[in-house]
Amino acid sequence: MKKLQVWWPFFAAITMILGMYIGFQLRSNIPESQGFFGGPKKASVQEVIDLLQKKYVDSVHTDSLTDDAIQALLTKLDPHTVYIPAVYTTEANEDLKGNYEGIGVEYYIIDDTINAVNILKGGPSEKAGLQIGDKFIKVNDSLIAGKPITNDGIRKLLRGESGSQVKVNLLRGSKTIEATIIRGNIPKYAVDAAYMIDAQTGFIHLNVFSKSAFEEFMASMESLQSNGMKKLIFDLRGNGGGILDEAIDIVDEFLDSTRLVVYTEGLHTKKQEYLCKRPGIFEKGEVVLLIDEFSASASEVVAGALQDWDRATIIGRRSFGKGLVQEPFDLSNGAQLRLTVSRYYTPAGRNIQKPFNGGRREYSDEVYERFHNGQMVNEDSSKHTGPGFKTLVKGRTVYGGGGITPDYFIPFDTARLSAPLAGLFNKQNFSKFTYTYYLHQLPEFKQYKSSDAFLKEYTMSNNTWNQLVEQSKKDSVNLSSISASDKEEIQQRFKAQMAMQLYRTEGYYMVNNLRDKVVLKALEVLGK
Repeated sequence: MKKLQVWWPFFAAITMILGMYIGFQLRSNIPESQGFFGGPKKASVQEVIDLLQKKYVDSVHTDSLTDDAIQALLTKLDPHTVYIPAVYTTEANEDLKGNYEGIGVEYYIIDDTINAVNILKGGPSEKAGLQIGDKFIKVNDSLIAGKPITNDGIRKLLRGESGSQVKVNLLRGSKTIEATIIRGNIPKYAVDAAYMIDAQTGFIHLNVFSKSAFEEFMASMESLQSNGMKKLIFDLRGNGGGILDEAIDIVDEFLDSTRLVVYTEGLHTKKQEYLCKRPGIFEKGEVVLLIDEFSASASEVVAGALQDWDRATIIGRRSFGKGLVQEPFDLSNGAQLRLTVSRYYTPAGRNIQKPFNGGRREYSDEVYERFHNGQMVNEDSSKHTGPGFKTLVKGRTVYGGGGITPDYFIPFDTARLSAPLAGLFNKQNFSKFTYTYYLHQLPEFKQYKSSDAFLKEYTMSNNTWNQLVEQSKKDSVNLSSISASDKEEIQQRFKAQMAMQLYRTEGYYMVNNLRDKVVLKALEVLGK
């Protein structure tokens, strides 16, 4: 009996192992069984991909098949839920990060040659000795001059991990120069322009709500206030959105503390209110906000909050109409899913999301459809697709369900693009002319001590105009008999391009705003 007791645990273990083995073998013969240690049943999509990989007659790229299957799945959801394959995630997130890794050069592609039009001050290329006007011949071992090349192709050659090297061969005048550039982190600025448009009025254009947007906005505000700013024109035209928190922080600078900026809510996300948290830098000054059909998402959060609290006058055209919030999810294969998790609502309770039940193509084309149905030129043709709401201070009626409708409508200026102008600006000739002219006239432009001096004193000479007329003939564009208004438009754009070469995007806005009807209306409203 004692000997049996000693061996009993051994017999029990053997019996258990045999039982498990027999059970496993029996279960494995049952269709669709996952075995004793199996997990949840596989999704049909994964089963199909597995079968293709194991049984299909030819080799297949299952990664691309998976990407296509996911993309097809998402077409049944809202237009802003998107899947970004791994190869595109870095580029897709650059605007939101506020920087990228590269060499710090802005360029034009002219006659299949990359021309350096701006060198970032203190950036990798300036440290390596590159200059405006340099033409790229080779990048590492790749000959690129005189060959068709795309912007994507250039980025792949010039961008790379910070600290890595890239060797370039350049043509400077008639000399060939070699340089080794150490790549670095290059900022992508959110604020395009911040300057005093008159003695009391500041102007800020914000192009994206990136991670650096609030920081740049605050630096611009403090600089403008130190120069006497009492009123502000805040331009969000063309700003497609970005990070929600950056928009909330910016609104906080215009509203009293504790006021509601926006709230979000979804089926799987609880209602969350975002309130002002601190005294703002500009709670009392007059504000005009500029929007257009390409102002979306975070731009509409700012516009909706300032309109609902009657804090700013909105001027321009109806905004895009995106009232959904996406959250990024990084996937194991390096891809990213930007998933819509909630809707956002303005302080008065508006959701400004436009309908998307007609499919993604119809949704994306809706903005361009506004040109055809007259909404860009006739305010009365704009139909409010949502219910009316009351603003929280003055009780004015505002609408949801299709973007932010401005307080003052400014039609799209169709007269600015006649046939000769469209032919000139749509071809490379104008950009090529302005760039080469700037390079040849550098001594002339260095005479201007400041952007204000350039703005007041520079005009396009008759000799320069005649050169442009002759150059344009090569592109079959006849400028010799155009109207006076068309000539004025070309001269204004030429001056804006020269200002951009000298003072970057801020210079461009300083010139362009002199004739911008939306900006002029903003100045009129503030003048009242």
